[in-house]
Formats: sequence, structure tokens, C-alpha cells
Amino acid sequence: MTQEPVGISTRPLQEDPPPASTSPRLRPNKLGVIAIAFFAIAAAAPMAAVVGASPVLFSASGPGTPVIYVIAALLVALFSVGYLRMSQHITNAGGFVAYMAKGLGNKWATGGAGIAILTYLSLQVGLWSQFGDFAQLLIEGLTGISLPVYFWIVALLAVVTGLTMRGVDASLKVLGVLILGEAFAVAALVVSLVAQKGLGIFTFEGFTGSSVFGPGLGISLLFAFACFTSFEATVVFAEEAKNPRRTIPRAAYFVIAFIGIFYTISTWAISGAIGIDNIQTVATENPAGMVFDLAESSAGYWLNLTMQILVVTSFLAMLLGLANMFSRYLFSLGRAGALPAKLSTVSRTGAPHFAGLVNGLVVLAIISIFLLAGADPITTVFAWFVALGTAGFITILLVTSAAIVVFFAKNRMRDNLWVTVIAPSLSFLAFIVIGYLTLDNYDALLGGAGGVARWLLLGIPLFFVAGIARGAQKPSINFAAVIG
Repeated sequence: MTQEPVGISTRPLQEDPPPASTSPRLRPNKLGVIAIAFFAIAAAAPMAAVVGASPVLFSASGPGTPVIYVIAALLVALFSVGYLRMSQHITNAGGFVAYMAKGLGNKWATGGAGIAILTYLSLQVGLWSQFGDFAQLLIEGLTGISLPVYFWIVALLAVVTGLTMRGVDASLKVLGVLILGEAFAVAALVVSLVAQKGLGIFTFEGFTGSSVFGPGLGISLLFAFACFTSFEATVVFAEEAKNPRRTIPRAAYFVIAFIGIFYTISTWAISGAIGIDNIQTVATENPAGMVFDLAESSAGYWLNLTMQILVVTSFLAMLLGLANMFSRYLFSLGRAGALPAKLSTVSRTGAPHFAGLVNGLVVLAIISIFLLAGADPITTVFAWFVALGTAGFITILLVTSAAIVVFFAKNRMRDNLWVTVIAPSLSFLAFIVIGYLTLDNYDALLGGAGGVARWLLLGIPLFFVAGIARGAQKPSINFAAVIG
């Protein structure tokens, strides 16, 4: 689409064509700030991240870990400055792909869509595999019943796919309960640590230059940043938002603040309770049980057990959030013409039910191929696919950052230099650095798998080129289709 310059924002930017009444669309005016934030926070899985990811950061950066989370939150906030300003001109379930189309054109957007498909499928496959392993261990520990990992994946994937197809109302009720449970459990842990050891656990003594900017900074920052990957959900649900011009920015900043504070406070308390001189050693020697042991010693077995259960439900909430988000991606790509139009059909409740079904079936097919062939759920399926998904997500953010810079430049929007020039440019440079850190630490992301797993990275350029080819083959693809 050709756009005319708009000067120094003294006249409105030329927008995409108005909505076409015959085009499919998701149910509008459905979601408020809290509802959209629920999906984004659920997809971040705060409980699972505290228990599963924080020991990795502690092992790499010791008592400097809370500061690493603050840095990651500030980077996401920096990206969001231009991202949310540009969202004033985009209301489309296509997420980052819609931004690429607006800033760089349809060819780059179809290439980006290819990476987005690879990214979100990879993340779901890896995380479902990890969920199945955790669910099996929990149920066996509580009941003595031992069923295969594959059984739990198939059973719960069917439930999540059904909720996704039914619509946001059903998903929101489940997510609301699960997120509140996670928040209360972590709050109980922090309160019990303070009651046992006093407010002195919130010490600044560990925030030294050597702990924050030491050799572990790269891998720590990467893992911390991965905990914020769900904030894209805030714009993916824009079509269903009440007054999206106001709701989306508020939801996005709420999510960034909540997740940043949640991780910073919880890891600060854990570090101080274990001791800033011991936290790195404890995390290295006992990464899986460190937080559970601390919960039991401070509050008793009930909190240990509660957190074990909530870690599994946290994964379920995350996968429900991802399934809802990616089904809207598929819906948008089907409506734009990049994928079959059948994907853009909606149910009577306005939910992208066919896209939700396709997502569930594809994820199940990939997992089945690996697990039925004997692959290990954690060391192979989880490690390979989550590492690939993380690298893909960083690539998408880098391209989207470039699209934001170009969008403001070609439309000569200079009314606020911080919002339209400085912050987007700094964000682009920051993601170049994070992209380098991703490649430099890819073996760590793989958990030492190496070998064949490294070759999966070629999937990113291959899917990008395939997307470009699709765009060249079908010039009628229109990511601006509809909604405005």
C-alpha cells in the first residue's frame, strides 16, 4: 500500500482501506485491559518461570539475577514505546506481521509470517512436551499411577484445543483461576521468607558490577528476556478489544510492569533467603528442587506441594494462552490470503475455531512423530524446539523493530522524537545485540544437545524465504485487510 507523507503529524496519517462488511472478523468490543492482560500473563507462565528459569539465571549471575530481570523489562518497555505508538494505526490480529507489512511492505511481511509460524509451532511443541513430563511426575508422585507422557499431552491438548475453539469466554475463566493461584502461591513464598528471615533478605549487597555484568550476562539476559515473549498477545487481541486505541497500550504496559515486578521481587527474596554468597552454588547444584526446598523450609510441605501443582497448571495456562494467540495469527494470515481462506472462518461466538483446530492437530502431529519414535520429551523435544522458537522470536522482534523505524521515517512522523525516532532506533540496536547473544549462547539454550539440533536453526531462513516466495507468487496478499 502506498502512503503519503504526513508532515510533522499536523494531519492524520493515511490509513488502510475501511473495513469491508463481507470480510471475516473476530468478535469486536469483547475484551478489556484485564482480559487481554490475562492472556499475555498466562502465556508468560510466571510460576513455571520462577521455578524453572530463575535457577538458570542464579547459576549464571548469582545475586545479580533480580537486576537482570529489571534490565529485560526495561528493554521490552523500550521496544514498546514505538510499537504501541504504531499500534494506533494497526488493529489486526496478525501481531508483528501486520507491523512488518505496514513498515516494510508485504514481501517482508510474508517472510516474517513464515518465521512466526515456525516460532509459535516450535514453542508449543517444546512446551507441550515439557508439560507432559511434569504432569506425569506430579500425578505419579501424588497417586502412584504411572501413565505415559504422551497420554497426558494428548488428553490436555484436546481440552486446550476445545477451549480455544469455543472462544475467549471459556478460556478467560480458566486462565483467571490459574493466574490468581500462581500469584497467591508466589506471594505466600515471599511473605513466609520475610516472616522467617526478616526484611533483610531484600539486600542490595549482591547487586555488584561483577555479578550483573559478569560472564553470565549473555545467557541470563536471554533467559530473562524469554520470560517476556508473551507481550505480543496484547496486540494480537486488538480486534476483540474494547476501544483498542486505549486498551492495548494500557494492557501492554500493565503486563510488562506485572511480569517485571513479579520476577524481580520473587528472585530478590529467594536470593536473600538462601544468601547472596550461596545462591549461585545452590542453583547450580540443585536447579530443579531449589525453590521447592525453600518453600518447604519456610512455610511447610503444603506450600511445596501447592507450588508443584501450580507449576503444572502454569504450563497449562501458558499453552492455553499460546493456542489462543496463534489461532488468531492463523486466522489473520488466512484472511490476508497468505494461507488458505478457510482458516479465517469464525464460529457463532466470533472465535477462530477452524484455525484453533488446525493448530491443535499440527502440534499433535509433530509431537507424535518425535515421541512415538522414542525421542526424550525433555532433552530432545523440549530442548530442540524451545531453543528454535526462542531464536525465531528474537528474529521476529528484530525485523519488527526495523519495520517500526521505517514506518515513522517514511511517514515523516516527528512530533515526538523520543517516541518516533530515538526509542525505536535504540530498540533496533538492542535486538541486534540480543540476536548476537542468541547465536553465541545457542548451545546453552539447547541444554548441551548440540549436533543435529543446531541445524534446526536453518529453519528460520528457510521459512523466511518460503514466505517471500509465497508473497511473490500471490501479489494479492493484503495484510491491511480489513479492520481499522
